[in-house]
Amino acid sequence: MKSAVPVAAEVGPRPATAVMTAAPRVLLAAVPVVTLGMLSFVPSLVVAARRRRASDWLVCAGFTAANVAWVIWAVLTPAETRGAAFAADLLLVLVTTLGAAAHALFAGSGRRTAGPVAAGPVAAGAE
Repeated sequence: MKSAVPVAAEVGPRPATAVMTAAPRVLLAAVPVVTLGMLSFVPSLVVAARRRRASDWLVCAGFTAANVAWVIWAVLTPAETRGAAFAADLLLVLVTTLGAAAHALFAGSGRRTAGPVAAGPVAAGAE
């Protein structure tokens, strides 16, 4: 006779669990959007500090350089900017804002294993 109470494996993952695991990434991605790119290095800095990989530190350095370039460009350009100067300013704002937000959302979304995948008996040489 089957129990009336479902087992956890039968129910499947709870939607609240998915929301709780995605919430920190969404909040981290909101930082550059809310600050219009002024703090675009923060999400990549957090990701790099957590994962401690050289590629993450390179991305952090890239967003930091783009942020510094944006600040310098904003200081050097006059208030009434048109043409190529305006396009360059807009491009820097978009890269620092949307690029950093996308990086915060999708960095590390593909789970990697720490070691090689367990080999079956055929791959290990036993038959």
